[in-house]
Amino acid sequence: MTARVTTERLGKNNDLCDSFCPSASVDHLREKVLEVAGLSEIFKVLGDETRTKVLFLLAQQELCVCDLAAVLEMSLPAVSHHLRLLKALRLVKYRRDGNMVYYSLDDEHILNLIREAQDHFAEGR
Repeated sequence: MTARVTTERLGKNNDLCDSFCPSASVDHLREKVLEVAGLSEIFKVLGDETRTKVLFLLAQQELCVCDLAAVLEMSLPAVSHHLRLLKALRLVKYRRDGNMVYYSLDDEHILNLIREAQDHFAEGR
């Protein structure tokens, strides 16, 4: 008990190691961490609530920019801007039908990501 009080008074942080001595598995982990390179870009894009809403809507059905703008109560250029970012990260795709352009999710992976996030969010309630 005395040692604990002493370390707290000295400002030591009890959740850190007392000395720096990385284990032998660090090199292997350094290589493994390269596997997630670039993922932060997807999470940055998803960090915007409007883009998350766009993806959620596109998970429901294929929509044109006009439909998205109406549902989200936004201007066409604003919706187009968000779609450009989502398209650049291959989160959405489009198809042209005459004068109309329809957007949908690029694949099931993004839908799974949305569902996992929804499940996680619902657990905290």
